[in-house]
Amino acid sequence: MDALSDVLRVVGLTGGVFVDAEFTDPWVVSGKVDPNSCRPFMALPEYVIGFHYVVEGGFDVCLEDGRRAHVGAGDVVMLPHNDLHKYGSALDRPARPVDELIEPAPDFGMRRISYGGGGAKTHLVCGFFGGGPEMGLLLSGLPGLMVINVVEMRGGDWLSRSFTYAAQTMAEGDPGAATVMAKMSELLFVEAVRRHLADLPPEQTGWLAGLRDPVIGRALSLLHARVTRHWTAEELAVEVNMSRSAFAERFTALIGAPPMRYLTNWRMQVAASKLRDTRQNIAQIAFDVGYESEAAFTRAFRREMGQPPAAWRRQAQTA
Repeated sequence: MDALSDVLRVVGLTGGVFVDAEFTDPWVVSGKVDPNSCRPFMALPEYVIGFHYVVEGGFDVCLEDGRRAHVGAGDVVMLPHNDLHKYGSALDRPARPVDELIEPAPDFGMRRISYGGGGAKTHLVCGFFGGGPEMGLLLSGLPGLMVINVVEMRGGDWLSRSFTYAAQTMAEGDPGAATVMAKMSELLFVEAVRRHLADLPPEQTGWLAGLRDPVIGRALSLLHARVTRHWTAEELAVEVNMSRSAFAERFTALIGAPPMRYLTNWRMQVAASKLRDTRQNIAQIAFDVGYESEAAFTRAFRREMGQPPAAWRRQAQTA
């Protein structure tokens, strides 16, 4: 399994949709996803990504730092850092907070928005992706605003039609449609990350840039696939056919941390996922992430995560 797939597996990515919105020109609103909106789909997430899928019409979107984009029917706009954003047909107008416009959900239906000046119509489905603390590794390398044209994806024409159909049936109160759209939303996020990875400039650094590098990407895959092995930097360098010093320098320059420091952090992220999502005891989790004793694991976990594993588990499971 490649390192990107490994991280996506561990973060426990969950998608959900919670607002069906119909706007008419002129309109402009602002907002971001409240993590509490995710509770019907998952425990309170550590990280939230907001998104809007455009079923019909189009609009402009901008962040507070000035980044902006235009999106149209069949596009998905994603906000990987869940930034407050302004969007609509007339961004020069004052924005109405979107939370003020959301109507209560009918039985088995979605919450609705109907707002605007009565002109041309734009139909959106708004949702989120959520994940645990492990998601920070992935999100750190993503921009604040991403636009994906669904039709341009492999199988995108089918996906676009399915998305539109699910949006229509959700508006009619079909609870199964929300599940379908949530799974398709997760697929869209993965595709967005892969596209971003392919388009990174050569001078880019960071974890995503490391995945693209043939040597460092191979090293990351080895660390993820054999997390219990007692690696040394020398052994890892041999595996990727480099000298220890050249490998350590290249790894640190791209990833921002030496190889063994990265491995320790990754082990703690895997352990955190197991503490949150399984009933395994702490000794078993310690063994699964490469520690021979529960005491050594507990010390490392406390150092990296700020509290011992038992306390972290209690907090995570009651969130």
